[in-house]
Amino acid sequence: MKLRPNISARHRQSGVSLIECLAYIAVFAIMMTGATAAFYFCWDHTRAVTYTSHEIATALQAGESWRADVRAATGKISISNTASGQIVVIPEGDKEVLYRYTDGELRREIPAQNHSRLLLPQVKVSEMTSATRASVTAWRWELEIKPRRKETQLPLSFTFEAAQTKP
Repeated sequence: MKLRPNISARHRQSGVSLIECLAYIAVFAIMMTGATAAFYFCWDHTRAVTYTSHEIATALQAGESWRADVRAATGKISISNTASGQIVVIPEGDKEVLYRYTDGELRREIPAQNHSRLLLPQVKVSEMTSATRASVTAWRWELEIKPRRKETQLPLSFTFEAAQTKP
């Protein structure tokens, strides 16, 4: 019995060499590294969008609360600027509503009811001003929220306006 020492050309071509396997593994590793980096980039920015949308919603709720208080004012609204921030006193019937901006926080307080609520915890700028227009006193609130990320390019700035309906 004689063994055939030659392998046919067709069988010789069908195998995969070790070098080809290493090349495929290297390409796969590079692709996975890029995909992982892209995933974490998207993950991080998605979290930033979530936080920012929450801050926008919170600022809009605070603005609407302030506008409702200005419209419901029954007396003269007063502003006092202190070294630590600004205090706006809005009289509403038998109680007063205070908007206090100190140490980067904005609070809505009702001293008669011993009630204090944190409206915005990370405020960069909060300034409330009045302007007389014909027979109406208009109020303007300029608000800027501190960004959570240093890469943030657009500031979260808001302007709310309200008019006192009962002078």
